[in-house]
Amino acid sequence: MQGNLPPEAQEKLEELQDLQETAQQVAAQKNQAETQLNEAQTALDELDDIDEDTTMYREVGELLVKTGYDEAQDDLDEKVDSLEIRVETLQKQEERVQEQFESLQSELQNMLGGGGGPGGPQGPGMGGGAGGA
Repeated sequence: MQGNLPPEAQEKLEELQDLQETAQQVAAQKNQAETQLNEAQTALDELDDIDEDTTMYREVGELLVKTGYDEAQDDLDEKVDSLEIRVETLQKQEERVQEQFESLQSELQNMLGGGGGPGGPQGPGMGGGAGGA
């Protein structure tokens, strides 16, 4: 079908495909950051149940290094704060990409002569995948 499209429509279609790839990458990064955030929050919660005199170790590369309770708590607090900001930033980026995608899709549909054509069913499926992740 792409060979029959006018050059402007072909360009918009390629932009849509690029945006879809970007949306998938951002969603994957957000999922990874959310997983790390959940792990750090779980560790922080567990730290509340540990006696402050307990010997603890933290992972540094492939080594386990002895650490103090306060240092472990400070490190985890800092990690949680940083990951919360990262997740929030990725959420906003995901929303912007989704808005761009929907706008570009609408432009392409208008360019091809209507909203109910072959591009119609494709939109919600593509948009739902990027937004639902």
